[in-house]
Amino acid sequence: MQEFTSFIGQSKPKLPFPWPGSLTLAQLNPIPQKYRPSRKLRLRNKAKLEVADQEDVTRLQTSFNVLESLEALRRRRWRLSDLQHVVVFVLIIFSLSILPSAPLVKTGALVVLASLLLMPITQQFFLPSLPIWTYLLYFFSSRFIAPEYRPHIWVKVLPALENVLYGANLSNILSAHNHPILDILAWLPYGIAHFALPLICSILLFLFAAPGTTPVFARAFGYMCMLGVTIQLIFPCTPPWYEKAYGLEPAHYGMEGSPAGLARLDELFGVDMYTTSFTTAPVPFGAFPSLHAGNAVLEALFMQYCFPRFRTFFIMYVAWIWWATMYLNHHYAIDLVGGSLIAAGAYYVSRASWLPRPQVDKSTRWEYEYVEYGDRPKMTDEEYGYGYASGYGLGVLENWRNSDEWTLGSSSSLDSLSRGDTVCGSSTGGTPGILSPITPDEEFRHAVMALTPQGDMWDGDRLSRESELSEVVILR
Repeated sequence: MQEFTSFIGQSKPKLPFPWPGSLTLAQLNPIPQKYRPSRKLRLRNKAKLEVADQEDVTRLQTSFNVLESLEALRRRRWRLSDLQHVVVFVLIIFSLSILPSAPLVKTGALVVLASLLLMPITQQFFLPSLPIWTYLLYFFSSRFIAPEYRPHIWVKVLPALENVLYGANLSNILSAHNHPILDILAWLPYGIAHFALPLICSILLFLFAAPGTTPVFARAFGYMCMLGVTIQLIFPCTPPWYEKAYGLEPAHYGMEGSPAGLARLDELFGVDMYTTSFTTAPVPFGAFPSLHAGNAVLEALFMQYCFPRFRTFFIMYVAWIWWATMYLNHHYAIDLVGGSLIAAGAYYVSRASWLPRPQVDKSTRWEYEYVEYGDRPKMTDEEYGYGYASGYGLGVLENWRNSDEWTLGSSSSLDSLSRGDTVCGSSTGGTPGILSPITPDEEFRHAVMALTPQGDMWDGDRLSRESELSEVVILR
């Protein structure tokens, strides 16, 4: 320990003979340029910090001035991802065009929608949720598509796939034995939670997750449902209740839907909650993919990402609604797999580019000072420092993201890291991959001061600011 502290207190080694400018060994033996941290990485992290210092990420818009939105729209730099708005606009126009003629109502709806999207105070809520409203309009207006424009209804495809993949019809097996208690247990997730949970999840994500999480969830939810309805319209398939009622006889448009197992709930409670609504369903032959399964999986993925402690509970809910859909005879198992895959795709695409990364020391959205979006960028070996380690025989930098040991380079590499790119290990009370507000300079100073005997003076600022990349201190 004494040798280590004396090493820290020593000045930089110098040549024993005079040299122009009193050059140090670090200056005489510079690190090759290809092993130095990327300038692009430093500029990117500097820009993130500047944005975080200038903006309050928790601030909500309170203005009703439409001109502010128009000015922001004029100055906006359009990206390829903005094509999503074209898709939404096309679906809105298509849905309104197939609805019964009502020019005044349609015009009024468009005026109200434009007003909500242009006023900043309402835009912040209605623009991210616009895909959901578009999905609802698209779904309910699809009943007015003329039969001559609709494709063939597939009756045998799903039962055949069910037997090929699983060896039996799981829906028929699970629904073979009915009981009022089982009916209620299936009704709770399928007939209640399915409609209420999207709103509940949005509120929880808004209050307790990182700012910007709810808009990403709303867009992913809306686009997943729009894709699901489109597949149901292009590839219509009969659900299990049709096989029980009509066998494998060909289906045709104009046939009524069926509440299947939910009809027993109407009889049990003596009300008409589902019989009429499912009999007149806009898409009675939309078995594949199952949006009940898709919604549950998407909600579970977003919630476990923001609240990982309750991951087991979210998984149990998905299994619960999977059982309910088959017990009530509304979907085959293959439908659940299809809906879940679409939901997983929507989640991982959103997470890769737009989903804010949570911080373990934050409990509510108002505690966030900065937010970073998407997965952590993949750095090159030079940016991580692997090239420097391998070039000089120091393999200690490998797997540093999952290590609790300290392996620190010079201040030039530390300064190139922003608060958002710091990976917190167990030494700071965090978990790998989650952001930490503690900067590397502070961690480095605390670690060295802890190893330095009391009373010894250590000029941390000088060491961290003046040392070059070739000066590496390894604390073990």
